[in-house]
Amino acid sequence: MTKTVLALVPHPDDAEFFAGGTIAKMAREGARVVIVIATDGRRGSFELNGEELARLRAEEARRAARVLGAEPPILLGHPDLELDTLPAGKLREQFMRAIRLHKPAVVIAPDPFASTEIHPDHRAVAWAASDAIAFATLPLMHPEHLADGLETHFVLEKYFYRESPEGANKIVDISDAMGLKLAAMAEHKSQVTFLVEDVMRQAKAAGVDVGAVLGEAAGDPMAALAWALQAQAAEAGQQMGVTYGEAFRYLRFGYPLLEALAGEA
Repeated sequence: MTKTVLALVPHPDDAEFFAGGTIAKMAREGARVVIVIATDGRRGSFELNGEELARLRAEEARRAARVLGAEPPILLGHPDLELDTLPAGKLREQFMRAIRLHKPAVVIAPDPFASTEIHPDHRAVAWAASDAIAFATLPLMHPEHLADGLETHFVLEKYFYRESPEGANKIVDISDAMGLKLAAMAEHKSQVTFLVEDVMRQAKAAGVDVGAVLGEAAGDPMAALAWALQAQAAEAGQQMGVTYGEAFRYLRFGYPLLEALAGEA
């Protein structure tokens, strides 16, 4: 039976940015990969209007998913930077429905316990995903799903990604998939341009000479982002003695007692 991997992410580029190497490896090993994107990414530009950007980012997400070997992404279409304004429990219900529909063996999502996370959409997705994973087994949680023919589901493996290896208990070796991660990120051209320009503006305001660090890469947004992603992956990879890695807080169960029992088995 083909293993399904479900990624629950805030924005159209987050699956690639934080877990692209891991997703590419799992897809290459034969897994079916489904990516659910919560927002339309309409705020991430200094040039385009929101509607134009949302349409562009949806297409970029489809191309990037293809590079990783994933299915066309599921776009929930919530406005970027407004997840905190959704009705309470709305996002959790949507994620729980996706879990019950696709019945993944693995879910990849932001880590709700990553203390350095400053983006409200990332925090919202992290907690909604964590709750959906934990309680998708309970038939009295959203019983309307059962009425729609969806059964409860237990997710065996949880990969909660984090930007820093600090606090991670699993490093995935992506040395042979780093090229695919970067190729998938390159499909998010609008966001690559925006992210690098945003950093450059902040660096200039802070009096930091980015050119002294990046050299010629400072004038090429994708080269600059590739430098940053490779540095991040190299830091994670050092934890297990490989060239590049992605860091996760990994769980097979949701309860400490079960985790302990599993460790003894």
